[in-house]
Amino acid sequence: MLDRLPRIAFAILAPLLLFGCVLTPGKFVSGLTINADRTFAFSYKGEVYALDPSSAMGDLGKPAEPAEDATAEDKEKARTDAAEATTKKAEAETKNREIAAALSKEMGYKSVSYLGDGKFMVDYAISGTLTHNFIFPFNADAEAVFPFLMVELRANNTVRVKAPGYANDSKQDKTGMGQMGGDSAASHLDGVFTLDTNAEVVSQNNEDGATKAGGRSTITWRATPLTKDAPTAVLRLAK
Repeated sequence: MLDRLPRIAFAILAPLLLFGCVLTPGKFVSGLTINADRTFAFSYKGEVYALDPSSAMGDLGKPAEPAEDATAEDKEKARTDAAEATTKKAEAETKNREIAAALSKEMGYKSVSYLGDGKFMVDYAISGTLTHNFIFPFNADAEAVFPFLMVELRANNTVRVKAPGYANDSKQDKTGMGQMGGDSAASHLDGVFTLDTNAEVVSQNNEDGATKAGGRSTITWRATPLTKDAPTAVLRLAK
């Protein structure tokens, strides 16, 4: 039961993995506020990187140069590989600009800019009432997959928060999406995620625990390429 949301998310997003791109965080600051009355606010500001699963998990690097004593066949293959890499890179750049355009049309995105080489700058903020599950980011037009954050409402009046994008836990990732880039996907990871709530904290996996003040609990996780455990917490809401 505790791992139901990751499996559901993968079932929904799996078809896009064949044609879409994997978005992963870079340098960022992110915050989630969940109140006992179910009101919430979420924000993400910082870098986002795109990896293309159809292009060796986003590796569009320049092919190795042939050795000086390489055969004519090897040299021709090297020229062909270089041409293909150039074409793929151009296609990826076009696709990433289209992703930026698609995301900018979605509610919550204050700004989305594409800087080139798979790097975006994103300023996102949304608020409302938790009447259903929440996943960020997800955009069908952009064919963008791999959730940074998932919020699941549960039948026992609790809510589960998990942020797989804010950790490099691909070996333990049960969605199967962590294999789409592995360590390379998390190589840019450098950020802070803060959860603020006045609901009861049933459980959380930050070893420093929660800071309490004024009837609220604040939990802050640091995200780096060495972070293996995705930030996770379970909160109990008011009836």
